[in-house]
Amino acid sequence: MRLVIARCQVDYVGRLTAHLPMARRLLMMKADGSVLVHSDGGSYKPLNWMSPPCWLEERESDSPATKLWVVTNKAGEELRITVEEIEHDSSHDLGIDPGLVKDGVEAHLQELLAEHIHTLGEGYSLIRREYMTAIGPVDILCRDATGATVAVEIKRRGEIDGVEQLTRYLELLNRDPLLAPVTGVFAAQQIKPQARTLATDRGIRCLTLDYDALRGTESAEFRLF
Repeated sequence: MRLVIARCQVDYVGRLTAHLPMARRLLMMKADGSVLVHSDGGSYKPLNWMSPPCWLEERESDSPATKLWVVTNKAGEELRITVEEIEHDSSHDLGIDPGLVKDGVEAHLQELLAEHIHTLGEGYSLIRREYMTAIGPVDILCRDATGATVAVEIKRRGEIDGVEQLTRYLELLNRDPLLAPVTGVFAAQQIKPQARTLATDRGIRCLTLDYDALRGTESAEFRLF
């Protein structure tokens, strides 16, 4: 991973256009090819980014006082970074990440749902659990009754972050001609309204999981005896 702190201007040119005026920012070039532009605010989200596969090259700038870095994806869209001054530039080998370790409930939900894959619908069949991608493992990869590929992300509490995570997996999986088209299912014991709205807007189906039913036991909630 390469980390650069620089005074820069950023312009996105493609289906949409976006402009970030000259300011100090963190530029992150990850080993998977992605490039992210961060500020010191705005929480964890980058101000702009380019997802892999993409390519970074240095081109001639209109001004001798600046450098022009252009990140291009396969669709021909460009993230144009005009660098006025570099304050820090370092590279780091982070090695292979083991991925997110789920808590006991999420791990057990994944195991139970894989065993009872018909919970997703009639005719569903399991391809595999923990299907590895370049950005981490998909909880469950399966096929629906028509044979189409479905990626399932499982959470104990379904929030917007989980929908974003599944969206990134779907974007990557749909580049594989052997799997595409891939649809998504966001499964959780509880799904927040905002997460459900975002998932629906992105064509992702939401599924509320009954942990006790999957374990084959009756829920004792709200029972007097």
